[in-house]
Amino acid sequence: MELMEAITDRRSVRKFADYHITDKEIREMLNAARLAQSWANTQVWEFIVVRDRDLIRKVTETYSIGNPSTKCSMSASALVVVCAKMGISGCKGGVEQTKFSEWFMFDLGIAVQNLCLRAHELGLGTVVVGLMDHDACGKLLAVPEGYEAVVSIPVGRPVEEKKGPPRRSLDKCSHLNRFGNSFHSD
Repeated sequence: MELMEAITDRRSVRKFADYHITDKEIREMLNAARLAQSWANTQVWEFIVVRDRDLIRKVTETYSIGNPSTKCSMSASALVVVCAKMGISGCKGGVEQTKFSEWFMFDLGIAVQNLCLRAHELGLGTVVVGLMDHDACGKLLAVPEGYEAVVSIPVGRPVEEKKGPPRRSLDKCSHLNRFGNSFHSD
């Protein structure tokens, strides 16, 4: 699978078939995630693979009421809960270096995208779940002080392949030199 094909075709999946993901497949996804770039190579991510069915149910119970990913999480072969070490990314000597104090979210976003693209390449589906009680999830999974549970990623074999919603055209979201000056290319 070519990179642009994976980027174009990968979608959030909320319906999984009855398929047990192998440890090898999970290791391949985690390896892709750990290779992501990060602020000053801080690599603030930690990955908790949840396989135990009762624990999957309990993690899913930390999701906000009405979360559309609840049902698929319960049928997922595994959940990958992605955690972040706090106070490192975007900091120097413990002092924030940018206007945006949550730089770890950028680092985790890159790692999570790598994980999801690798899963797609392996014929698996994922969805990134962030609408949850992060503290309750962290407590449930024994996430230590100084770390936060940020997202849960249910993983499984998609029931069906479907096209995603349309995206804005490039001329609607790209600018030349200043915001509002459309970037037109040949």
